[in-house]
Order: sequence, then C-alpha cells, then structure tokens
Amino acid sequence: MQQCLVIGRTNVGKTAFVLNFAEYLGLSRVEITFNYPDGFATKQTFRIDHARQELIGRGQHKTRCLQALEIDVPAGKTKKRILLTDSSGFSDGIPSEQAVRQAAAQTLLEIKKAALVLHMLDASSAHAVGEVDRQIANYADTRGGYVILANKMDLPQARAGLALIRQQSLNSW
Repeated sequence: MQQCLVIGRTNVGKTAFVLNFAEYLGLSRVEITFNYPDGFATKQTFRIDHARQELIGRGQHKTRCLQALEIDVPAGKTKKRILLTDSSGFSDGIPSEQAVRQAAAQTLLEIKKAALVLHMLDASSAHAVGEVDRQIANYADTRGGYVILANKMDLPQARAGLALIRQQSLNSW
C-alpha cells in the first residue's frame, strides 16, 4: 500500500484536508491510526463530523503524531488503497516543547517513506511561503512524488498568496 503524507506548517489545514478528502470519497466514518513518536500506536473510529471537532483546532500544534487512515481512491475502473497520513505542523525556529520537537522529527522521517508528499500552504497568509516551507520543498522535491497544495483559497488575499506561491516555487525551489 502506498503512503501519501500531508505536511506543512501549523494551521494550514492539513487535518481538515485529510478529513474532507475522505468525506469527498464517500466515507462517513474513518478509522484513524495514531502513531506517536515514542512508538505507541492506537486506533479510533470517528464519524467525519466528530473527527473534525476532536482533531481540528485553532491553536498551534494540535496534531502531535502521525494520523493515518486507509482509503480507497478511484484508479481508472478500479480502486487503489492508499495510506493517507496527516502529520504534525512545522514552524519557524526550534519549538520549546519536547513533544512538538519529537512530532516534527517523526514527520521528517516519514517523508523518506512516503510515495507521495502533499505539501500544504496557506494561500491566504501574507507569508504563504516561509523559510520552513522552502526547506521542506528543497528536501521533499529531491525524492520525487512531491506536490504543493494551496489551501484556504476561499479567504481574502488568497489570490495574491497563490501568485506568490507560484512565483516562489518556479523561481527558487
């Protein structure tokens, strides 16, 4: 089974994307495997709406481990099972909290294993592309299977942010 890893800075919408994608594919419930940096793993089944309430928050670093779900995606006339993995968010600088540092390290290690890396950027942010995004792009792009997703396109300033993302990705990555 191929792994698709969703990465990006904190609060760009990684968890919301994973849950919305699962719902788009027709799922009303998801079984999520929580893989913690210390090696502990647990599974929990959620209704999509309940998963949104439990797993999405406005605060920084709500996701502190890899959250994976197996889903079937259309592939021609058949379906292909993938492991869609949500990850903890990156931030500029070194986080002071050890659990956040461990979660970031876990995500970096997972990039090597993933068949596809979806790098999510917040297009509505004045700083849509930060230094940590450039570093992620430079690292992930060298291994193939790398895609940039511009999120929050419904918000003000998103068009300007998308133009910035396009310009920076073409000129400097």
